[in-house]
Amino acid sequence: MTQTWVKQAIAKIEADFQRSADTHLIKLDIPCLTHIDIYLKDESTHPTGSLKHRLARSLFLYALCNGWIKQGTTVIESSSGSTAVSEAYFAKLLGLPFIAVMPKSTAKKKIQQIEFYGGQCHFVDHSNQIYAESERLAAKLNGHYMDQFTYAERATDWRGNNNIANSIFSQMTMEPHPIPTWVVMSPGTGGTSATIGRYIRYQQLDSKLCVVDPEHSVFFDYFNTGNAKITSENGSKIEGIGRPRVEPSFIAGVVDAMLKIPDAAAIATIHWLEQVIGRKTGPSTGTNLFGALVLASDMQQRGEHGSIVTLLCDSGERYLDTYFDKDWIAANIGCYQAYADKLVQFNQDGQLSLTTCP
Repeated sequence: MTQTWVKQAIAKIEADFQRSADTHLIKLDIPCLTHIDIYLKDESTHPTGSLKHRLARSLFLYALCNGWIKQGTTVIESSSGSTAVSEAYFAKLLGLPFIAVMPKSTAKKKIQQIEFYGGQCHFVDHSNQIYAESERLAAKLNGHYMDQFTYAERATDWRGNNNIANSIFSQMTMEPHPIPTWVVMSPGTGGTSATIGRYIRYQQLDSKLCVVDPEHSVFFDYFNTGNAKITSENGSKIEGIGRPRVEPSFIAGVVDAMLKIPDAAAIATIHWLEQVIGRKTGPSTGTNLFGALVLASDMQQRGEHGSIVTLLCDSGERYLDTYFDKDWIAANIGCYQAYADKLVQFNQDGQLSLTTCP
C-alpha cells in the first residue's frame, strides 16, 4: 500500500509539472548600456508565484524517493515564506498536513497564501530559531522536516533535466550574446546558485556566476574567509535571501565572485525597475538586479560586450505592506533616496559602482 501511494504521489507531481509552461526571460530596455544586454528570468509566473516552486517540487520528489514521506506524513519546513507557500501547494496536492516554521516578521501575504493551500504557520521570534523548532515539531508529530537549507543543493539534478540553469541557457540561444558573461543570483538556501554554478562547469560554458548577498547575511564573509562557523545575530531584512549562518546547501566552490549589496540599494532598485517593466517585484530581485547593474557598468567601462542574466524571484504584490510601504521602509530599511539618485544618474551615463555608493 505504501509503495502504491508513493507512486501515485510522484505521478501527481509529474503531472502538475507537465501542466506548467516554462517561465519567461525578459530583456530589459536600458538605453545607457551599449552592447550589454540584461535579462530577468521571471520566476513569478510559477503556480505558487516564485522561484521556490522549483525547489519545493524537487524537495518533495527527493523525500518521496528516499522514503521519508509516506501517506499521512506531516511535512514541516523552516522558511521565511516563499518556500513554505510552494511546499504547502504540493502538500495539498498530495493530501498531506503541512506546517511552516517562520519568523513573525514574514510578509502577511505569504502567510495568507500558506493558509490558502491548507498549511499552518508556526511563528518564532528570530530567524535563527526556525531550525530547532522545526526539528522539535517533526519529532513531536512523527513528521518529516523537509530542511531546505540542507537538501536544496542535492535535490535538484544540476546536470540538466530542465533545471533553471538549463532553462536559462536554452532560452538565450537566439540572443545577440547567447552565452552570458555573468549569471547573477542571491542565496537563500544556496541551492539555486549551486545548481547554476555546477551546470556552468558541467556544460563547459564560459559564463561566470556572481552571488549577491544582502546585509546581515554571512555568505559573503564565508566566501572570502572560508570560515563556516560565522554567524550573525541579526537576520536579513531582505525576505527570502541571506542567512544568519552558513547553510549546508551553499557551495562556495562553484561561485566565481560575490558582492555585498546594501539593503537600501535593493529597495531603490525594485522601485526603479517598476518604471522599466511596469510591474512590482520582490526585494530579492532588487538585490539581484543591483548587482547585475554594477557588473554591467564595470563591463561597459572596460569596453566589453555581452549579456547578464539574473532572476526575478517573485512578485512585489506579496510585499505591498512592507517593501512598498513608505512607513515600513523608513522603520526597517531606512532612507534609500541616495541609491535612487544613483540609479537616476545610471540611466544617464551607465555608471554604477559599489565603491562610490553611499
